[in-house]
Amino acid sequence: MAALSLTGFYASLLGILYIGLAFNIIRLRRKFKVGIGSGDNKFLAKAIRIHGNFAEYIPLALILLAVYELNGASVIVLHALGATLVVGRALHAIGLTKSIGISIQRQVGMVSTFLVILILAIENIRGFVVA
Repeated sequence: MAALSLTGFYASLLGILYIGLAFNIIRLRRKFKVGIGSGDNKFLAKAIRIHGNFAEYIPLALILLAVYELNGASVIVLHALGATLVVGRALHAIGLTKSIGISIQRQVGMVSTFLVILILAIENIRGFVVA
């Protein structure tokens, strides 16, 4: 496989999800006639926060995934981590869409995201120390 092809694949899936979240904001802005901010609309505020949360975590996760792939990580491990990240972020968005309170999807989504970032960070540090 070409360098970073697996990271590119998961970045592309996450990019599609990111655009979907952005389109949801646009849809709600049109529906509620709000140009900037949330206009104190709880549905729009929630959509903005879901999108923002995604934007806060995904760049770091993808950087760590790319470094791990460049350092020769197992294809199976890369797929497991990438898939976990995609599913976790989708679950997080679904969970927050259903309720701003506690939901199993939101919890699983955040735990998945944190675990992927933590595993990648540890593996990249381990790779540095061992090399």
